[in-house]
Order: sequence, then C-alpha cells, then structure tokens
Amino acid sequence: MEFIYTDGRNDDFVMLCHKLDEYLNEIVGGEKQRKEYVQYNALEDIHDVILIYDDKRPIACAGFKLYDGDIAEVKRVFLTTEYRGKGISKLLMSALEDKAKRQGYSSLILETGRPLSSAIGLYQKIGYRIIDNYGEYKDMRESICMRKDI
Repeated sequence: MEFIYTDGRNDDFVMLCHKLDEYLNEIVGGEKQRKEYVQYNALEDIHDVILIYDDKRPIACAGFKLYDGDIAEVKRVFLTTEYRGKGISKLLMSALEDKAKRQGYSSLILETGRPLSSAIGLYQKIGYRIIDNYGEYKDMRESICMRKDI
C-alpha cells in the first residue's frame, strides 16, 4: 500500500469521488435524493487529500478543508468495496488526522448520512462523537455530524 498526499484536483481523487457518488446513489435511491448535499462537496474546495494505492491502483481517498479557525472538515472518504473490512479505512483516517494535526488543526468534524451505518460505526470506533448538526447540515434530517479532537 502506498499513501499519496495531493489535492482535490488529482485525477485519481476525482475518479474515486465519482465511485463514491455512485455508491451513495445506490444506497439512497439516486442522485435526486442527494441533490441538496452535492453542492457541499466541490472537489476544488478540498485542498488536502490522501489517496491509497495498491499496486499503482487507487483504492481509497479522504480529504479535509478548513471549516473554522483550527477546525477542519473531513470530506469524501471512500474505500473501494473489495478492500473493505481489512482495516484500511482506519489507516486512512489516522493518516488524515495526522496531516491535519501537523497543519495546526485541533479538531475534525464531518457529516455522514443515517443510511451509512458502517461509516458511522467506523468513525465512532476511532473516537468521533455525534454532535449537533452544523452549518449547512443543520436542518438536514438524514445527516449525522461528528467531531474528534486530535
């Protein structure tokens, strides 16, 4: 496994984000069901991205962007299906947290959806706690927001 640090313009990141969108569309019943969320996931706004490669094949991604002060928001976390359940997501999130901490952030926040129970479980296992919905997610009933001090 190889970890690559890049930004939201990276072609492999863009490709993995398209796969993430396809996966989310399957879960919630199509892009129309997610249209209110799409505007908050602009890739060009994500300046810090980590990609994981297995034998030169991109298999996972995660990024973060400044939210407010010393808080960064985690964005676009995805691991291809065949690599799930092997601890790779924990490694990815640990690398993301380390990078954010090195850049001076003290906390990470994120938004995920109620149907994504495995993602919620992962985040809770690695120390994220559910918080009140923040910002643009404040009135979105399907959103679950979480936070971790790093």
